[in-house]
Amino acid sequence: MEKLEPEPRADEELNPPSPRSVWLRRIAGPLVSLGMLALALWALHLLARNVTYHEIRQYVESVSRPRLVLAIALTTLGFGVMSFYDRFGLAAIGKSLPWKQVTLISFISYAFSNAVGMSLLVSGSIRYRFYLQNGLSTSEIARLILYCTLSFWLGLLALTGVTLLVVPLPSGLPISNWRVAIACVMLAIPLAWIAASFVQRPLKVWRWHLRLPSPKHAIRQVAVGAVDWWLAALVMYVLMPDSLNAGFGRFLAIFVVAQIAGLISHVPGGLGVFEAVMLAGFGATGNAHLAAPILGSLAMFRIVYYLMPLGAATVLVLQRETRSLRQASLWSPWFTGLLPSFFAGLTLVSGAVLLFSGATRALPERMAILRNILPLSVLEVSHLLASVIGMLLLILARGLQRRLDAAYWLTLLLLVAGAVFSLLKGIDFEEATFLGLLALALLPAHKLFYRRASLFSTNFSPGWIVAILAIFGCAAWLVVFSHKHVEYSHSLWWEFSFRHGGAPTALRALVAAAAAGLLFALASLIRPQTPRHEPPSAAELERARPLIRRYRSAQAHLALMGDKHLLFGPAGKAFVMYDIEGRSWVSMGDPIGEDEDARRELVWNFMEQCERAGGWPVFYQVSPADLDLYLEVGMNLLKIGEEARVQMATFNLDGKPKKNLRNTVNKLAREGLRLEIIPADAVMPLLPRLKAISDAWLADKHVREKRFSLGAFDPEYLKRTPMALVWQGDTLLAFANLFLTEAKEEASVDLMRHAPSAPAGIMDFLFVELMQWARQEGYRWFNLGMAPLAGLTARRMAPLWSRFGALVFGRGERFYNFQGLKRYKDKFDPEWEPRYMAVPGGIALPMILANVASLISGGLAGVVRR
Repeated sequence: MEKLEPEPRADEELNPPSPRSVWLRRIAGPLVSLGMLALALWALHLLARNVTYHEIRQYVESVSRPRLVLAIALTTLGFGVMSFYDRFGLAAIGKSLPWKQVTLISFISYAFSNAVGMSLLVSGSIRYRFYLQNGLSTSEIARLILYCTLSFWLGLLALTGVTLLVVPLPSGLPISNWRVAIACVMLAIPLAWIAASFVQRPLKVWRWHLRLPSPKHAIRQVAVGAVDWWLAALVMYVLMPDSLNAGFGRFLAIFVVAQIAGLISHVPGGLGVFEAVMLAGFGATGNAHLAAPILGSLAMFRIVYYLMPLGAATVLVLQRETRSLRQASLWSPWFTGLLPSFFAGLTLVSGAVLLFSGATRALPERMAILRNILPLSVLEVSHLLASVIGMLLLILARGLQRRLDAAYWLTLLLLVAGAVFSLLKGIDFEEATFLGLLALALLPAHKLFYRRASLFSTNFSPGWIVAILAIFGCAAWLVVFSHKHVEYSHSLWWEFSFRHGGAPTALRALVAAAAAGLLFALASLIRPQTPRHEPPSAAELERARPLIRRYRSAQAHLALMGDKHLLFGPAGKAFVMYDIEGRSWVSMGDPIGEDEDARRELVWNFMEQCERAGGWPVFYQVSPADLDLYLEVGMNLLKIGEEARVQMATFNLDGKPKKNLRNTVNKLAREGLRLEIIPADAVMPLLPRLKAISDAWLADKHVREKRFSLGAFDPEYLKRTPMALVWQGDTLLAFANLFLTEAKEEASVDLMRHAPSAPAGIMDFLFVELMQWARQEGYRWFNLGMAPLAGLTARRMAPLWSRFGALVFGRGERFYNFQGLKRYKDKFDPEWEPRYMAVPGGIALPMILANVASLISGGLAGVVRR
């Protein structure tokens, strides 16, 4: 089965990309897509310059019902064939799921990816969500997605190659002269894939090793892909006019070439590119009699093959997610993370529908009805406001994706208003029904949109901005195309009548929508400046102290080290401590604070700051109690170890398992060792003696200071916490600074050092005496810290990360005392609780892991040294 394994590159770790290169990389793809869309619309404008909107609509209305039913039936069959991508892919990776479940997942993923474009990203993310719920691991899902993607392309290339070899291309296509050469190249790729599958040896492609499938699976891949594309072409062929029927073979050749052009362009759904190539292929340039029916059939094809499955998939997803949320199942965090994105996508579609509707002419028979019952002023205002609402819905969709409460209420209000204005401007009951149904679906989902942040502070990614610009650009093109028969003049802007087929109204509505978008963009520029990344000031540390003392985990005291940046929530009720390594913004632990809403909002704030800077948000060493905070924002979770906590109410030294520990403590007590706890304000006079012990300990152990997740010897830091001291007479032998919570929920230690001349077992003595002191003081737990990579399993069915971590835990003693640390903490009979790292999805995980390791170890050199 296919599996990609990257080879590491040291230069990527040593020379992380600059912020400018990161920014350019982020906007390059969306800008290319936008440019391709603009070129496609311009080419389409030139090819269809003599075609009117009325002629296209006339052809659409003339399509017979039997043809439409046949096209819908073939589309259904085509999506049924698409399910074999997943069925064969699951068989190839040795997995089996119920047929109905696989068909549902396949249908939803392809319905969205066909309509939205970016098939690998869209269908991949949907498959990841659903297959994870069905028990597949991350690596298995990645292999399945790769299998389906390769099948998709191998089938298309095979069908295109065979078709071009057999059927000559029309002279209107530029590639017609190289038809045979192109066909041979395309056909050679799937043939080579099948041939290579007989050689069961990994294939190296640049930095990747590709494990090929068996011959049976390779042939299945090509066959399923070819049948899928053949059925898609048949749907379009059924909708084509009889006057252009020159045989299915010739049509298929033009169709597959147009589809490849649309896919290569990266324009969502190949919009404009596919249409332009189809017109050129049929020689319809400047010929209204040919171009109008072709564009009409293309419009019907978009509706039947793209929009109808998209609508059905949307209904299925909403039903599935609502039912799962009502049942409050184990996977509800995944569902709550998915629903806002679906609502955002539907809101984006709603905005596009209103803009496109405002750009085109209303049906004459409906306008005749409105003329008799409504004043012209009502119709004009309704048309203008409907387009403005369309633009605002495009903007609010981003707010819904970010779970903003204000975006929820505004979207709900504008959907209802848009439905009303759709009826008033042209009795567009189809649009009104769609908007009304979306409002009804959104109404009970208020709990998903809990954030009280400002919409103007929301970060719009380059891809999102390009999507809005692309929709608006298509609306502008529709205005020009639909009203090309109207002669433009400056007085047209001030024409308020039913003349000119509504051209003045469409122009004013388009400008009003543009003005609404520009006003929002200008208002968004006036937002708080991104904080500078500097060590926390004394005032910030004092501001954080009350939150640290009242937090449930004593590990929050690591913020007092002062080596991490502090990001406070809007009301100062919570903060995160983080540091930056490469592109990774790593938060140490969960957000700190008692207010759950403030902590949840802070996760979003932290992610948005990372996005603005082109960074990767990471939450290191997070607890199971807060996993929903990260699942809701779409992050993935990796188990990184287990934390040991000793319950004070049951702690004692009784019994045979603790015989050695008991003997060690009693022996050292007889030798005169004693424990003293001093408050923070008494630490300063002892700092020179503590410094001497610390330096001697580092030299004796041949180690250096760690950082980030552990404290270092810093006088300013040590003066902020109480100190535990071990004395033998007047000689100071060992020390440890204490983390104590105000509610006495937990006590812990951070920096622990002892003199090389101290008696053996002194750390056992220190821990036991500290636990007994903590029990007497009324603390519930004593935190011994995390044992990295503990609890990860190496079973065959375990995720790849778990197996890798278990391997390092068992054989990585050269770099870190993994097993020894776990055994030492086990002496105190603790309760082990898993700890996780929340990371973004994608292929950045190896770099993130390297960044985190470097951050904790104090640099790359510390990763390979103790």
